[in-house]
Amino acid sequence: MESLNIIIAALFLLAVIYIIAQVAVKPIKLLWKLVLNSAIGLGLLLLTNYFGAFVDVNLPINILTVLIAGFLGIPGVVLLIGFSLLIT
Repeated sequence: MESLNIIIAALFLLAVIYIIAQVAVKPIKLLWKLVLNSAIGLGLLLLTNYFGAFVDVNLPINILTVLIAGFLGIPGVVLLIGFSLLIT
């Protein structure tokens, strides 16, 4: 009977360790995805500024525009271009 309690306690401990590991890994994955998307957004902004120089479109590169382009992708860059054209 005592060995059954030890086995159940060990399985419970493994389940708790698994849950804690999953909770710890989720924010790291989210942070990595945010960094990767922001890098892609920065690349899109740089391409937009390079090709936009021919048609007089210039987007500022700051943390807000990079995050918008990173979260929304190509529609985000189009949105930023639209805002830029509305302001000027």
